[in-house]
Formats: sequence, structure tokens, C-alpha cells
Amino acid sequence: MRELDPEERAVVDTVRDFVDREVRPVVRKLEHANAYPEALIEQMKRLGVFGLAIPEPYGQVDVSTVCYALVTEELARGWMSLAGAMGGHTVVAKLLLAFGTEEQKRRYLPRMATGELRATMALTEPGGGSDLQAMRTTARPAGADYLVNGTKTWISNARRSGLVALLCKTDPAAEPAHRGISILLVEKVPGFVISRDLPKLGYKGVESCELSFTDCRVPRDALLGGAEGRGFGQMMRGLEIGRIQVAARATGVGRAAFDDALRYSQERESFGQPIWRHQSVGNHLADMATKLTAARQLLLHAARRYDTGERADLEAGMAKYFCSEVAMEVALAAIRVHGGYGYSTEFDVERYFRDAPLMIVGEGTNEIQRNVIAAQLVARGSLP
Repeated sequence: MRELDPEERAVVDTVRDFVDREVRPVVRKLEHANAYPEALIEQMKRLGVFGLAIPEPYGQVDVSTVCYALVTEELARGWMSLAGAMGGHTVVAKLLLAFGTEEQKRRYLPRMATGELRATMALTEPGGGSDLQAMRTTARPAGADYLVNGTKTWISNARRSGLVALLCKTDPAAEPAHRGISILLVEKVPGFVISRDLPKLGYKGVESCELSFTDCRVPRDALLGGAEGRGFGQMMRGLEIGRIQVAARATGVGRAAFDDALRYSQERESFGQPIWRHQSVGNHLADMATKLTAARQLLLHAARRYDTGERADLEAGMAKYFCSEVAMEVALAAIRVHGGYGYSTEFDVERYFRDAPLMIVGEGTNEIQRNVIAAQLVARGSLP
């Protein structure tokens, strides 16, 4: 990428080499066993992956969002779960950098940059889905603390994260509702229980959990930024980088599916010639490559917009929506190219097909993304 400086190019190349050398040879066995990739995560820590969004003086690397997106894409090309292991972590880092007090930054960011401390965010509630303002988790004042009660669900990396950015209501009676929402930086304290791991179609190896808070005491200085009622706007900004990250994951999964299909179409012969020469297969490859190229450009467009510091929910929503839909289409096309072998667990394309739907429903469903896109088009009055 010409827009990356030499140092950023080296970062992307290093992660690509890591994926080809360390991830791809072992991913099928780990994924089928639903095994947490401890050794790979430790290597990601040593490579500095968990600190890519954390600048000095808290970290040692501050790459552009374009670089971050390309690193995420490379990780997802190897195994989408590895990219997922850093997704919520990055959102929390960005929240701290943008809105945290100086004490909160000093307390958490240096350890987050090395991966010593992993972080995740807790938004979704059972029955709540994408309607975040309807949440029921509350944090009520109790002396020097907040008393937290409620339940969150589909929280990735919950067991291995030592810090949770919890979206909750500090003023349940506020009108409009978003004015009563805050973010608490919650560590694993009494009253905070990970109640169960949720079984999943794909996204194996990395846990997705339900969290329960029962009279959980959290100190007042855990309030992000030190002021109540700002959490909804803070999280909406955080979700911009989150949706760019999901778009990058989707692009990585799509690339992996395309690469496997392209290689297989040249190796597999029928009727005396490689199957890519058959028009039906060649058309699949052409469509896959064209859509992935368009998805990559939309991803980079959103990343560049985010780096300007301007509001990027339109661009991030477009990227998340389009890239995830393309990943699903490309994963299915890769199965078609592989024929019967595409349905076999001895080939990786069945894994791409199981992983791709997560990006459609995660970080705000694509139906919600369309609402966001439409509202922002009306607000801006033009295309981005």
C-alpha cells in the first residue's frame, strides 16, 4: 500500500509472515477442537499487535487506522478468531485515549499495549440486541462506589480480559434515555460473574460469554472520563473503530476464501482442463475478486476518514455492511468452486462459511447499519 510509511508496511508484512508461518499450519486443528490459541496469542503480544492503537507515552507504536485495518485483515485471513481477540481490546483503548482521565490512561493503557492486560466491551443484553438505549443494567451510587446490577451477553474474550468497558444506566429515569447512559471501567471484582460460555456456529477458540452483575461494587473513579451521562456518545465513537475492525475481519475471511478457491481451481481438473477454464467457475472467481477489491477500497476509505478525527459512523457503517455481505457471498462461492470438497471439514472453506455470518450480525446487525447509513446520508445531505 503506497499510503503506508515504511514502518507501517513492515508491521503489515511481519503479521502476514506470522500468519503464513505460524497460523495457517495449525488453525484447522485448533478450530475443530475449539481450542483457545494460547501460543498464537502470546506471539501476537510479542509482535505488539495489542498495542497498535496505543501511542506514546502509554505504548510504543501508533499506527494509522489504515495500517491497523490491514493488520486485522491479515490476522483474519489466517483465522478470524485471532482478529476477534484484539477487536474489543482496541475499542476500549480508543475509548480510554479519547475520553479517559489521565489517571485512567496511566492505569490501564501501558499494560494494554503489551497485552499483559486484555480488555473487552460489554454492550449487548439478552433480549436487547442492537437497541442499546433499552438496556437494563444499572449502576446506582452507593457511597464511594457504584452498585452494578444486570446481565450482558455475547461478550467476546470475557474470561481472558481483565478489564470490561461496561455500558450501563447511571440514570434510568433520564429523558431521552441516552442521557442516562455511562461507561464504567470494570475489573473482575466480587459480584461480577461470567455465568456461561455461549456455543457458536463459528468463531471458535475465542470465548463469547454471558456476564452477570449482582450488587457488584465498582469505585466511582471507574466512570470513564469522570462524568455521567456521556457513555452513549462515547461508545458510538468507539463503535466506529469497532465496525472498521469487523469490516477488516470480513475482508480477511473473504480473501482467504478467494485464495483457496483460486488455488484449487488451478489444481483441480475436469474434462481435461483446470476447472477455472470452465466458464461457470471462472465467473465465480471474477465476481469474487471484483467484490473483494471493492470491499477493500471501502474499508480503506472508512479507515482514512476515521484518521481525520471527523465523525466516521457513515463510512464505518458502509464498510462493515458491504464487507461482511461480500465475505458471506465469497465464502459460499468458494464452496461452489470446491464442489463436494467444499463441504468437507478436511478443507478450510467450510470454516470461512461458518465464520462469515458473525460479521453480518456482530457490532450492530447489517439491518442496523442500513439505518445508520440512511440517517447519516440525510444529515450530511450527500454521499461521503
